Amino acid sequence: MKVYTRAQLALRNGQDREEIWCAYKGMIYDVSASRLWRNGHHYEHWAGQDLTKELGDAPHTERVFERFNIIGKLQLPE
Repeated sequence: MKVYTRAQLALRNGQDREEIWCAYKGMIYDVSASRLWRNGHHYEHWAGQDLTKELGDAPHTERVFERFNIIGKLQLPE
C-alpha cells in the first residue's frame, strides 16, 4: 500500500486537485464521490487533513469510513 506524507495529503483538499482525501487512524480515504465533501469541505471539517482527533465531535461513528476506498497510508511522524 502506498504511503503518503501529510504534505501530499494536504494537496488533495478539493481545491488544489480534483481528489478529495482525508485520513483517519493512519489510513487515507478517497471521499471525492461524496456530495457531503464537495469543494473539500464537510461542515466544519476540511479535506486534506488527518481527521482522527475530530471524529469525536461528529454525529456519526468511524463506520462512515467503510463507504470510501482506502487510497494509502499516512506517513506517521518520526
